[in-house]
Amino acid sequence: MRAKLEDVCVRGSSSLKQSDVIDKTGEYPIYGAAGYIGNVDFYHQDQPYIAVVKDGAGIGRTSLYPAKSSVIGTMQYLLPKENVLPEYLCYVVKYMHLEKYFTGATIPHIYFKDYKKEEFNLDILDRQKEIVNILGRIECVISSRQQELQKLDELIKARFVEMFGDPYVNPLKWKKLKIKDAVTIEPQNGLYKPQSDYVTDGTGIPILRIDGFYDGMVTDFASLKRLKCSETERQRYLLLEDDIVINRVNSIEYLGKCAHIKELLEDTVYESNMMRMHFDPEYYNPVYICKLLCSQFIYDQIVNHAKKSVNQASINQKDVLDFNIYQPPLDLQNEFADFVHQVNKSKVVVSNIS
Repeated sequence: MRAKLEDVCVRGSSSLKQSDVIDKTGEYPIYGAAGYIGNVDFYHQDQPYIAVVKDGAGIGRTSLYPAKSSVIGTMQYLLPKENVLPEYLCYVVKYMHLEKYFTGATIPHIYFKDYKKEEFNLDILDRQKEIVNILGRIECVISSRQQELQKLDELIKARFVEMFGDPYVNPLKWKKLKIKDAVTIEPQNGLYKPQSDYVTDGTGIPILRIDGFYDGMVTDFASLKRLKCSETERQRYLLLEDDIVINRVNSIEYLGKCAHIKELLEDTVYESNMMRMHFDPEYYNPVYICKLLCSQFIYDQIVNHAKKSVNQASINQKDVLDFNIYQPPLDLQNEFADFVHQVNKSKVVVSNIS
């Protein structure tokens, strides 16, 4: 039978901040938008439950968590009623793609009141168990593919250190400088537009949002949301080939998330919670730069510069310009970029295996 989401679960909230649980110990796990944070000596839920990211990057991401655990305040509890299995509910909510209910441009949010009327097929409990078992087997196959992809990502990271050395040590004595001395276009904030300017009829212009890229790459330019914007806005916020974009406001674990803009399909703009910049192509390959910016070496600088508040943090143009980077020979950077290109081709093959 058809049912609404509010018929099978109860909304719950958390007031915990990540800073509340740092350096705590205990036997009960606590989770955030990026997953497991650590263990504490208390728990908020005594039964398995669903948690949905409701603030910042990754909004709508859905997870099933065990009894005697908790989440921080960027997550929404969905507590299953007796007519639904927690595992079944998790699959249902994932399928709903709740990110479509986002509001806000700087920090996107989703609210239970907006998606609680979502409908789905509610089977009897025995049938739910069958469906969960089938989907579980499928997820095992997917997990295996993801592990292969992770190993390829680790191969790239290992090759980076092999060619350029550990950035913390700089054993090869590359020239060290600030980003301000390496860019031809300094960091610029993106475009803010209200939700009413977004369109779904294929008109307008695509806009890159923080959920549109992962691990330094835009996942799919063709699937970007579209909006109405003036010619002045288009020219001011237009992305260029080989630009680098970096997230400027988010929860601390996602702050500084970046991507290399490559193979644009059409004119595309970028949203206000990120900055874009362009490195001098005479001295820098953007593939090398993007991998450096995605490193722990840069992330530690981001954290040191970040302005922190409840559930979010931010960096500005001045902060980014002050980050330290290295300038290896361009030929070596190009060699690394060629290696990354070959590994990415292997990743496509793995992703396409049925």
